Amino acid sequence: MLRSPTLRPDALRIRRPRLQLALAAAIGPALPAAVFAADAVPTLDPVVVTGSRVEAQSFDLPFSIDVVEMGEVQAGNLGVNASEALGRVPGLVVQNRQNYAQDLQISIRGFGSRAAFGVRGVKLIADGIPASTPDGQGQAATFNLDTAERIEVMRGPFSTIYGNHAGGVIQLFSRDPYGPPMVRGAFLAGSWGTAKFDVGAEGEKNGIGYVLDASRFDTDGYRDHSSATRDQLFGKLRIRPDEDSTLTLVASALEQDDTEDPLGLTWATYKRDPRAVEAVAETFDTRKSIDHRQAGGTYERRFGAGRLQLSAYGGERSVIQYLSIPPGPQNGPRHSGGVVDFDRSFHGAGARWIHTLQAGPGELTLTGGVDFDRSDDERKGFQNFVGSTVGVKGALKRDETDTVTSLDPYVQANWVIDKWTLQAGLRHSEVEFEVDDKYIAAGNPDDSGDITYRKTTPALGLVYQVSPALNLYASAARGFETPTLTELSYSGTGGTGGFNFGLKPATSKQVELGAKAFIGDNTRLNAAVFQIRTDDELVVESNTGGRAVFRNAASTLRRGVELALESDFSRQWRGRLSLTRLQATYDSPFTTGNGRIDDGNRLPGIPALSAFAELEWKPRDGLAAAVETYYRSKLYVEDTNTERAAPAYTLVNLRLAAEQKSGDWTFGQLLRVDNLFDREHIASVIVGDGNGRFYEPGPTRSLYVGARASYSF
Repeated sequence: MLRSPTLRPDALRIRRPRLQLALAAAIGPALPAAVFAADAVPTLDPVVVTGSRVEAQSFDLPFSIDVVEMGEVQAGNLGVNASEALGRVPGLVVQNRQNYAQDLQISIRGFGSRAAFGVRGVKLIADGIPASTPDGQGQAATFNLDTAERIEVMRGPFSTIYGNHAGGVIQLFSRDPYGPPMVRGAFLAGSWGTAKFDVGAEGEKNGIGYVLDASRFDTDGYRDHSSATRDQLFGKLRIRPDEDSTLTLVASALEQDDTEDPLGLTWATYKRDPRAVEAVAETFDTRKSIDHRQAGGTYERRFGAGRLQLSAYGGERSVIQYLSIPPGPQNGPRHSGGVVDFDRSFHGAGARWIHTLQAGPGELTLTGGVDFDRSDDERKGFQNFVGSTVGVKGALKRDETDTVTSLDPYVQANWVIDKWTLQAGLRHSEVEFEVDDKYIAAGNPDDSGDITYRKTTPALGLVYQVSPALNLYASAARGFETPTLTELSYSGTGGTGGFNFGLKPATSKQVELGAKAFIGDNTRLNAAVFQIRTDDELVVESNTGGRAVFRNAASTLRRGVELALESDFSRQWRGRLSLTRLQATYDSPFTTGNGRIDDGNRLPGIPALSAFAELEWKPRDGLAAAVETYYRSKLYVEDTNTERAAPAYTLVNLRLAAEQKSGDWTFGQLLRVDNLFDREHIASVIVGDGNGRFYEPGPTRSLYVGARASYSF
């Protein structure tokens, strides 16, 4: 996950198609150098580190991986949600809940779609530091989009070499500081009371580089009772002690006070008024406050043909959340209350050795390492009423310490022999959950206990170079996914039981076949077909009163096709297309609190078809206009598939970005129109909500304008 200290940022982005390189090698000596220099703009073949853990062209890897270059995203978007960048990636579905109390819902090939909040089943990493806890739950809101250089998204079997995350890996890399010192500022405003301020500074001098950023985001929200204020800070320091080593220090903070939670809507309420909230949201003033701080460091040093990488991090996260659970019998002695209050401390470390050597007829790169992660939650629960007053912190109902620890050693090998590349990986994951229950009262016995999940997951991939412009590949792996701490928290009817130690991890077998091709010099095509069989899939048994109880279903089957096409039609026109067809079904029947679930039923929260298309026009340097189109088919909202599905929708967005330079100053402007045709739509669903509040509407037509300026010294 760490980058080589010898590579500059421009070397990490994208390189020319290999067909063009081969042509240059063949006839270049007979032509003047200027012939190729004029067409040497790098395109279409990004260099990535996710998956192989060493720098490699994505074209040569036996798995699906995409890179989102953030420069263009930052120029043409708000810089608030990761959905702005990730919606164009095939196989990935990002549902913006329009609810900053619950974060985005991100799923890859169907993994993570059941998450009621946060990100589940997908590994999140920022600058080499996990943004996911050891139990598999992550927060995309901690990503700082203002300082990001690129985001790598890996899908498929090789995701399992990152441990307890079967769906995929999303890894953000912030800019490395180079060049003279520079200061910048930006302001954006638009629909629904949206405003964002951002200031920053970066540069390098005497071998020490820095990136600093501070921002505030405010919104009244599209829906009632959905206002939010988010403050973010980011700092990065990069030091080169000598030519062979690099030390990078990163720190960040996120604070959201009293973020309003509009909850979901019933279908009847949505049809009456998509901007409304159910009465309980305002009655109980449902809301959430978050205070998140973390810091970490990475050190890399070369030793001849070997490379040592070390990392360490730590942080704290405090959350207090007010739910809409009414007083009554459901607040019995086993109930943990309607106010969630926890303080989390987390830390971890990693070590990795990478070595390249000649092995027989080819070059072999070996990687061995170990990751350690730990989180400790001081978790309390309180009633959300005092007497007849609701929406306030009342009597104590829960008091415990929850600890999750993971230790994962792994090895990987990449062997290149002529036109063949063989890649293999093996990881052993051990995830331990410990609960120390301190709230023991009449009718509420001691729920302390511990459970450990262990699994060894192999992965194997093969690439064959048919020609310099066409690679075929195949990969297969076994994966596993433990329950999260949230999924383990409740058992019994209505979630009034103790810790659910009976849950087993879901295990999967994944296979993928794909092709990566360059068509001419300016077009790249990626295509993949995949199948995933999962046993003991975790599903919602019941979800009422803010308490979700989970159980293991028998088995599920996911089959899909992904297609990505990118082309530079000319110097002025560029197009992108991504398409995902996914059939995700239960492969055997089972029974939940909602009744019998038949085999063949669709997994909820997963669209069968999703697509993205973009046409961009750059008439000259410093000016770009684009039209974006998103399509998502209907979403089932619970396992029986009998409740009203969220309808399919198509959204069209427009953006215009301009930039001017005057001496040491650079100025930029943004005009953006989202949902141009003013379509009402359901942007996200809450899977299996026991109150029938499944639906989270998205905004109608929205207009945003912004301006930025920077000065280089």
